[in-house]
Amino acid sequence: MSDVRVPSRRLVLVGGLILPLAPRLALAAPKNLAFAVFRNGSKIGEHHVSFSGDDAGLTAVTDAIMVVKIGPIPVFRYHHHAVEKHAAGVFATLETNTVTNGKAERVEAERAGGCIRVDCSYGKTTFAADTNPLNHWNQQIFAGPVFNPQTGKIMKVRTAKAGPGHWTIRGEAEIDDYYDEAGAWQSLTGKLDDGSKVEYRRL
Repeated sequence: MSDVRVPSRRLVLVGGLILPLAPRLALAAPKNLAFAVFRNGSKIGEHHVSFSGDDAGLTAVTDAIMVVKIGPIPVFRYHHHAVEKHAAGVFATLETNTVTNGKAERVEAERAGGCIRVDCSYGKTTFAADTNPLNHWNQQIFAGPVFNPQTGKIMKVRTAKAGPGHWTIRGEAEIDDYYDEAGAWQSLTGKLDDGSKVEYRRL
């Protein structure tokens, strides 16, 4: 299969302000989420998000594990682990570790001094206070800029609400996220650089 490539980081499988510069992200004790991940119709892994706490102090732990094979031979391995914390309803900190075919990346981000400070494998940077990690499970993030939780880099994308419970992400990534009436993340579809289709289906 010569068309098999390493899935692009730009799919971002894996993703507010205490003060007036950014909207408050209203989070109400989400239920744990589990998805099967498919590439061109074949299952390649799973993506799980577990939550603890509540709107006053919420922690979300994400684990995404994927393996792409040609026959019995693995040609791509991916594991993304993230711990994201919110305080008083807004993003507070993020720590991620990602290994893609043996290449390790890390991100540490925190809200401090009226901005978002990021220390990652590619250096240190600062984002505006209304910037959030692209986590997909919280559709309130689409109100402002987003950064890649795997690389720590700002994402050059446009987000738009295409209909009830349907958000689109276009630019360096092509993703559609879907939510139910209560705001819970239900599914995702996306396109990789090689044109292959990725789908998240709730378990």
